[in-house]
Amino acid sequence: NRHAISASLVQVLAESYALYQMTHLYHWNVQGPRFGPLHQMFSDQYNETWTALDEIAERIRALGIMVPDHKTLLAMANIPAPNDASPTEDVMLKALLGGQESMVRAARTTLRLAADGGDDASADLMTERCAAGEKAAWMLRAHLG
Repeated sequence: NRHAISASLVQVLAESYALYQMTHLYHWNVQGPRFGPLHQMFSDQYNETWTALDEIAERIRALGIMVPDHKTLLAMANIPAPNDASPTEDVMLKALLGGQESMVRAARTTLRLAADGGDDASADLMTERCAAGEKAAWMLRAHLG
């Protein structure tokens, strides 16, 4: 179970890493009438994700598996890298919403795998990731109207 759970945790790490990079980029580049609240929300979300990255990676290491390098993580992620140099606020919000949903899907898969495998520590971590991602998605949806 340890290897299967670790592989699933690595996928959550990959999704989270891609989401972190997108959120931080949008924090830097957001502009428009909602600049202030979006700039702050993106900051809150990328900081929360940054902390989670370390927790997920340390859990993977605790299970005895090496964490892949940054390039490999980004290649594994289902969250696409932003490809628009100056997206609108709504494009940013929709992309981040899709990213949060992708991360939550990966976390739910890992949660079930960990729970079925008796890995309570990984299951607890994935429960936290699901809750954080669902809250972030709610906030993003609220800004989309």
